[in-house]
Amino acid sequence: MGKIFYIMGKSASGKDKIYSMLIENKELGLQKLVLYTTRPIRHGEENGREYYFTGNDRLEEFRAAGRLIESRSYNTVHGIWTYFTADDGQTDLEKADYLGIGTLESYCKMKEYYGEENVLPVYIQVEDGERLKRALIREQKQENPKYAEMCRRFLADQEDFSEEHIQEAGIKTRFENDNLDNCVRNIIKYIKSVT
Repeated sequence: MGKIFYIMGKSASGKDKIYSMLIENKELGLQKLVLYTTRPIRHGEENGREYYFTGNDRLEEFRAAGRLIESRSYNTVHGIWTYFTADDGQTDLEKADYLGIGTLESYCKMKEYYGEENVLPVYIQVEDGERLKRALIREQKQENPKYAEMCRRFLADQEDFSEEHIQEAGIKTRFENDNLDNCVRNIIKYIKSVT
């Protein structure tokens, strides 16, 4: 039976870069589990790589068909953005191991849907001051920087990823991303130890 390795962490913790490095690692052979979002695509992103960028109509189609695994909406300074996971046929645990990325909330919903034994957490953490520096650098590279949204996300993460919520989600192992290569090496060792 395959596993879904699920990357989580606060904004600007390096989740997207780590996700890319793990997917590119042919030795692991992980398949992408691509989530959906209604937020606008950012500079450098590609539809179907980081997310499927879609509208609310697609979200409602999955909900009506009973294939919506989880969704979470954020009232951003630019309107409501929804992120969601759907049973869209891309996951077959009889055939492969997968790599997904999301929040603590979405991780818990994935465990409910696919079974706790099949969804394994990969929690990334970075010291808050370093995360804020990284977030600012990333936002400055955008064609239209959204600094207010960056700040909202940073503050919201303090609650969403509180120590209490991390414990409630059953996350025991954490990966410190103060050195990207070391962090990825440690995650690879972990994945190999459970597959």
